[in-house]
Amino acid sequence: MIIRLGLAQIDITVGDITGNVEKILTYLNKAKANDIDILVFPELTITGYPPEDLLLRLDFVKENLKALESVAAATKGMETLIFLGFVDFDGELYNSAAILKNGEILGRYHKMHLPNYSVFDEKRYFSPGNKPVLIEHRELKIGVNICEDLWVPSGPINDQSIAGANLIVNLSASPFSSGKWRSRLDLLLTRAMEYSSIIAYCNVVGGQDELVFDGRSTVATPEGKCYVGKAFEEELFVVDVDPFVSTRYNLYEGKRKGYPRLSEVESLNVVIPSKSEAEILPQVTFGEVCWEEEVFQALVLGLRDYVRKNGFEKVALGLSGGMDSSLVACIASEALGSENVIGVLMPSEYTSRESIDDAVQLAENLGINKLTIPIKGVYHSYLESLSSVFKNTKPDVTEENIQARIRGNYLMALSNKFGWLVLVTGNKSEIATGYATLYGDMAGGLAVIKDVYKTEVYALARYFNEIKGKEIIPERVFSKAPSAELRPDQRDQDTLPPYDILDGILKLYIEEGFSQNEIAEHGYDPEMVNYTLKLLRRNEYKRKQGAPGIKISRRAFGKDWRMPITNGYRR
Repeated sequence: MIIRLGLAQIDITVGDITGNVEKILTYLNKAKANDIDILVFPELTITGYPPEDLLLRLDFVKENLKALESVAAATKGMETLIFLGFVDFDGELYNSAAILKNGEILGRYHKMHLPNYSVFDEKRYFSPGNKPVLIEHRELKIGVNICEDLWVPSGPINDQSIAGANLIVNLSASPFSSGKWRSRLDLLLTRAMEYSSIIAYCNVVGGQDELVFDGRSTVATPEGKCYVGKAFEEELFVVDVDPFVSTRYNLYEGKRKGYPRLSEVESLNVVIPSKSEAEILPQVTFGEVCWEEEVFQALVLGLRDYVRKNGFEKVALGLSGGMDSSLVACIASEALGSENVIGVLMPSEYTSRESIDDAVQLAENLGINKLTIPIKGVYHSYLESLSSVFKNTKPDVTEENIQARIRGNYLMALSNKFGWLVLVTGNKSEIATGYATLYGDMAGGLAVIKDVYKTEVYALARYFNEIKGKEIIPERVFSKAPSAELRPDQRDQDTLPPYDILDGILKLYIEEGFSQNEIAEHGYDPEMVNYTLKLLRRNEYKRKQGAPGIKISRRAFGKDWRMPITNGYRR
């Protein structure tokens, strides 16, 4: 008995129920064309993930339920068994999977394990389910669960397996972070071998605010094989499987005999179509992917979807001739096409000739639109207006920040006039230490590299030039010392520790959760650690007001970082 699985790895939009249903219907037609026996959609397909406080609106929940009925009606005449994510409501809200076939809703499964860590906040909205579901057709038994259900060791798969499940379908919305795909793959293989069941895991793909979903839907078998779908792309991933292949003992009644059953399993008897022999078995390839490749793809997809889903067509950014703005311009060109990117040069009296030349060269190499709006005249008008108030004071960071705020004002004026989305070009090292100007270079709609440390910015830029096979970002941008160029002979390292040291300290504190003393024990100078963490803590108020940024690390500023502004803890 061969089952043809179709994993509908689709890019959906939170709140766009009509648009999401249209895409669901498109993939139902693709399933027909591919003679799919079992079709699996991602978690919360109808509403998009995560719907957050839209779930507090009863009209939104009701519309989602009506949409489910319309999709069910559209399956009339289809023998395919379909699993579709939606929000169920019976006085409580549930993160749910509907089981559809031939115009009917045959059953519903409520997610039992609700994640409430990192970017997840499901316990704010949903109640947990309490009953695993098993679909049966002769000897074939299919368990259904949702995302986190598969990650916990005592999830519903335990009871489904005891009841004889030989195929598990998992509807998922698992956000991207660099390297996570490997641990996810290991988990799926472990569960498949541990429970002697084929695991069919369908993940969503696309960008949603700060989050990116990488797809990579997977079919894992008990023999240790893994078929993996595309990364960062939509597709109907099709695999033919034999659900009765196992490396272990009896797959039917009594499987895992002696293991404790945690809850009763609800069974549904359904006729499931099948094939006599396998025809579609993708090549089993899941080799290592370099950090730069997957992070660059994530940033491109995150930017593209943020712009598209929020109704923008073009983006603008300040081009300084430095590394950060150069990389953001490259990402934007890849995501949106060069014709939709406007680089704005805003030189001051402190801007070097080299920086102007590098910015112009980058714009020409990318083929993006370029505007030049000098700030010198406006800057001196500010100084003149403030001269009586600033009398008997010395120039300091105040005058530097005025320049940054003029540039931010210019960019926002262009956004207002032409409807361009302004991209913020600050990196994670700067955002962490406050080496950025509130209402200046922090102004904009999306901070593309907000979760990318400065040392990583250089690595991504080098990668971009390598994949293009030529010098898009001028070599001088790599070799010159980083500078904001807001005063004569300014260098970032006048204020900050060297970036390789700074980034090492920040990673240990932000992503590993090490204390100040523990970081020093890793060989970092205690005074430098103290200085770095002092900068980090005192600039929380800036981060609270900054633009959202694309999450690519295990812990990003934003949903993932909820530190209080008023904070007396110093360790």
